[in-house]
Amino acid sequence: MLKTQRRLASKLLGVGEERVWLDPSKFKEIKEAITRVDIDNLIDKGVIKKKALVGQSRSRARALHLKKRKGRRKGYGSRKGLKSARSNFTWLEQVRVLRAELVKQREAGKIDGDTFRFLYRKIKGNAFHSLTHMRSVIEEMKKEKV
Repeated sequence: MLKTQRRLASKLLGVGEERVWLDPSKFKEIKEAITRVDIDNLIDKGVIKKKALVGQSRSRARALHLKKRKGRRKGYGSRKGLKSARSNFTWLEQVRVLRAELVKQREAGKIDGDTFRFLYRKIKGNAFHSLTHMRSVIEEMKKEKV
């Protein structure tokens, strides 16, 4: 048994004992090495080495991601949450578009701060079907002010 040699080598290599590789053909040479200097010499010779780290492959995860991007794996068994919760993302995208347009209009000076705040709340309340609808409402508000 080479427990002492393995322990000394792990200390010198800075890895765990499981990651120490001992050359099976040089068994006698390793057995005779009983000091740190002896083990260090064997490491320099290449008789004792440290094994490479074993990582976790992402190839399966990449393949799964590709399938999901194609729209697969969305059946009943893969779903979590209500239908309304899953469709929330489309609402979010629409709200962001409307809010961005509102900011543009305010920065361009087409609407004032009060109108901006009023319309911002309307967007949150889902009052507009689309960007075109919101623009038409803004035009009507302008006509009423004049």
